[in-house]
Amino acid sequence: MALDLFTPEDTAVLLIDHQVGTMSWIRSAPVEHVKANAVALAAAATALGMPLVLTSSLEEQRQGPLIAELRDVAPREYESRVRRSGMVNAMEDPDFAAAVTATGRSNLVIAGVTNDVCTVYPTLSALREGYRVQVVADAGGSMSAVADDIAVERMRLAGAGIASTNMVLTELARDWSSPAGQSLIPIVGSLIPQGS
Repeated sequence: MALDLFTPEDTAVLLIDHQVGTMSWIRSAPVEHVKANAVALAAAATALGMPLVLTSSLEEQRQGPLIAELRDVAPREYESRVRRSGMVNAMEDPDFAAAVTATGRSNLVIAGVTNDVCTVYPTLSALREGYRVQVVADAGGSMSAVADDIAVERMRLAGAGIASTNMVLTELARDWSSPAGQSLIPIVGSLIPQGS
């Protein structure tokens, strides 16, 4: 039986550790693409009035602050981000887990840096807790392509849907002539590569 598609009304977006330092560790994809995709997810959540939970870990250390672009598109969520003190699995941090529960949503769109650490463990935990999860693989990355592939496969085998940013945005839009579709057209357009 096919599962229902995610909608803005039943879905929350979780962006995990898109920090200046952690982004610099990505070797599996171009960092600028990962950043643009994460920012597009945040912008979409804001445009559609969806819950957006941002979290960071040890901002004062090598991980650094969350990227400023997230503050630009989601200032309220940026200021209220959950600042973890080192817990690897964000879902094991009581404040983050409470923020996820408070969304009241049963579907989670998750992206994190790195996929093989920051994304995989919260995804596995969320699946165990009964959430439906879509992992946005291209809004995260890992220290190597092999590590990224292994993490994505582990999440897929555990029951997560694996998606691209464009797939998630178009799934949420459903109809370009709808209010949601109209809100997302410029965000999807921002992801189209310019030039050749």
